Amino acid sequence: QVQLQESGPGLVKASQTLSLTCTVSGASITNSYYAWSWIRQAPGKGLEWMGVITYDGRIYYSPALKSRTSIFRDTSKNTVYLQMNSLQPEDTAVYYCNANVIAITTIASGMDYWGKGTLVTVSS
Repeated sequence: QVQLQESGPGLVKASQTLSLTCTVSGASITNSYYAWSWIRQAPGKGLEWMGVITYDGRIYYSPALKSRTSIFRDTSKNTVYLQMNSLQPEDTAVYYCNANVIAITTIASGMDYWGKGTLVTVSS
């Protein structure tokens, strides 16, 4: 049901700021059924959870990225945003928006929905 679409620049320069948008359809980001995360995967590496924003606006970050990462939302546009400062070449990765079913009363509890991902390349 829920669909996610990442969008933003595919190329950024080192030291610059990355801003990505996750456009959600099929569900409201304020629906308590879901929590909304940003996850990335660098070339040849595993998935790295970056942070999450809940249906009621609570935000949690990965300790490794907390100092330069911000997640926020626009409920009127039903979108979730990621902002990361001071990008370096090692931040090159495919960035995904993810919806996790947190409602424990459904059989779908724990299920994940993913966007296609967007590749962000950081040039030195």
